[in-house]
Amino acid sequence: MLNIIWTGFFFIAFITASLHSLLTGDAAVWSQISNALFDSAKSGFEIALGLTGILCLWMGLFKIAEQSGLMNVLAKAIEPLLCRIMRGVPRGHAAMGAMTMNIGANMLGLDNAATPMGIRAMQALQELNPKPDTATNAQIVFLVLNSASVTLLPVTIFLYRAQQGSANPAEVFLPLLLATSAGTLAGLFSVMLWQRIRIWDSVIMAYLFGYITLLTSIVWWVGNTPADIMSLYSTAIGNFVLFAMVILFLLIGWIKKINVYDTFIEGAKEGFKTATHLIPFLVAMLVAVGVFRACGALETVLGWIRYGVTYFGWDTQFVDALPTAFMKPLSGSGSRAMMLDAMKTHGVDSLVGKMAAIMQGSTETTFYVLAVYFGAVGIKNMRHTLACGLIADIAGLVAAIGVSYWFF
Repeated sequence: MLNIIWTGFFFIAFITASLHSLLTGDAAVWSQISNALFDSAKSGFEIALGLTGILCLWMGLFKIAEQSGLMNVLAKAIEPLLCRIMRGVPRGHAAMGAMTMNIGANMLGLDNAATPMGIRAMQALQELNPKPDTATNAQIVFLVLNSASVTLLPVTIFLYRAQQGSANPAEVFLPLLLATSAGTLAGLFSVMLWQRIRIWDSVIMAYLFGYITLLTSIVWWVGNTPADIMSLYSTAIGNFVLFAMVILFLLIGWIKKINVYDTFIEGAKEGFKTATHLIPFLVAMLVAVGVFRACGALETVLGWIRYGVTYFGWDTQFVDALPTAFMKPLSGSGSRAMMLDAMKTHGVDSLVGKMAAIMQGSTETTFYVLAVYFGAVGIKNMRHTLACGLIADIAGLVAAIGVSYWFF
């Protein structure tokens, strides 16, 4: 599947650029595509290089947590649910703790911490894989959950809005929470139906009820807290939790009387090896995405959509935010650029600016996640991962449009 998608980007770019040159007589598009080839290859290496330090840090800390037994303790809280939806992963397996940490980091908006934890979880799941080049059902469920990436504290989105001069950076908190929840539930239900997992299981329903209760509590808190104070709380909580995790890992390791420094170095070495292994996969995916964007295919699609929306007499404001939605599954940096462009062009506190921010935070970069996580363990046949991941993306992005109109 990745082979078809990857080559498809290049063929679409070639056809689009050829038609553009023939119809307009402007050959500049070929120069843009050539620049995109080299710039994207450079970006892929720079991203992998930037991940190296992060992976060394967090996989070193993760090694301490693993050897101290902390991961087993953390896994027990969510293990009943994971065992129901990830059949084939035995209780107490190292993957349970890693997945728990990854999901928790995503919920807190700690993207840098979530990636190395997710890679470690995939490596642990790969140990149970009878066909090393083919994704297992458990790996697919885990990747879909990462693709949906439910976020309870979208600190980074607040920071982007604050940098652009928003009068109330946290104003998008509640609609973003609703949108990301819609994407997560859609992705989870789609993969459960695909794998014929019993949805009405008592354990699954209990966790679902608990999440809905938590969501309701957050809504109540937001409704009774001034927006400016809530923004400060969100930022402070996110940063506190991040550093508290580091202290917790070191403290538990010290209590368990393990050599935390040597253990950290051992894990950091694994992080370095993983980062170098990622370079070819990231370069391949980012080059394809860069060419697709440079050829003008994205702008052509937006023009068709705007024409169709106008024909039916609907409001077309959301079309200006769609570049963020289209780029989000393909490229995190690309969608971030589209979001910032929408904020600068239409205003950070305009409907389009708010909608772009909600879209940016409502889902994860699906193709990036697939390239990084599957690339880290050498999986080539991803089966139905992409289909379920895109269902989560579409649900989250459609919900982002709906709640934006509802709130603003």
